[in-house]
Amino acid sequence: MSPWSTEIPLVGAGGEPVDLQRTLLSHGFVELPPMRLDEDVPALELTLAVNGKARTVEIRPGRRGNARFTALGRAPSTRTADELAARVRHVLALDEDLSDFYELVSGDPELSWVATGAGRMIRAPSVFEDVVKTICTTNTAWSATRRMITALVTNLGVAAPGGRHAFPTPEAMAGADERFYKEVVRSGYRGPYFRAIAADVAAGGLDLEELLDPELPDDEVAARLLALPGVGPYATAQILMLLGRYSRLILDSWSRPKYAQLNGRKATDKTIERRFRRYKQYAGLAFWLYVTRDWVAEPAGIK
Repeated sequence: MSPWSTEIPLVGAGGEPVDLQRTLLSHGFVELPPMRLDEDVPALELTLAVNGKARTVEIRPGRRGNARFTALGRAPSTRTADELAARVRHVLALDEDLSDFYELVSGDPELSWVATGAGRMIRAPSVFEDVVKTICTTNTAWSATRRMITALVTNLGVAAPGGRHAFPTPEAMAGADERFYKEVVRSGYRGPYFRAIAADVAAGGLDLEELLDPELPDDEVAARLLALPGVGPYATAQILMLLGRYSRLILDSWSRPKYAQLNGRKATDKTIERRFRRYKQYAGLAFWLYVTRDWVAEPAGIK
């Protein structure tokens, strides 16, 4: 019996096109469990927690203008299929409206290519997961980030049919002791931060998912993020981008040298920010697309 699957139109909330390949390769979190990226297809496997259980799904190109979404294993119930589809739409940021941004870049020869469907940032099914993953990227090598996230997922995440694990719930992370974070995850100073954030979320005192509310101003969301243990300016800019808030530039040890390479010379943060100020609330997104354009090979004839 073939796995259950359906197709999701690749259209943004403003009717704009969505480039699935650019979306799947938008940033490095697709390399972290419970995601698994096949860059050649491209296809993304993702294990999701649904109603206390876990299901593994795959997202890959479908018919022209569509993504094919497949639930591995037994066919899901209608209710579960709807919930999985909603999670997939969230992960692909399909409810974001980037039509205004595309108008802004149309006159810039270095960024006009974006309007063919680039700009959506893959995100986790929950803000909690993206916050934890972002903290795991601070002050460390990417290999250590992958090790920490893998340990969290394989040891604390609910197992899906087939053996994959979902990202752990706040309750599971809050219930793990200090020794687990120190010896198994080897998260260093981050362990107490993870336990504190997870405990607050599990107890209902901290609602990270509320940060998706478009009515909240960017500055307020940034202030709430900065108040979290382990979240500084870099992490805040990263999380804001995943929340669909693009005003702040992600300036770090990778993006600064990459900008200098593309620009032909080094530049201060203020100079870089001034260069992208014309994009207003999309300044951070314009910067990110500028430095990651070469992550996807472009068809012949595109300049």
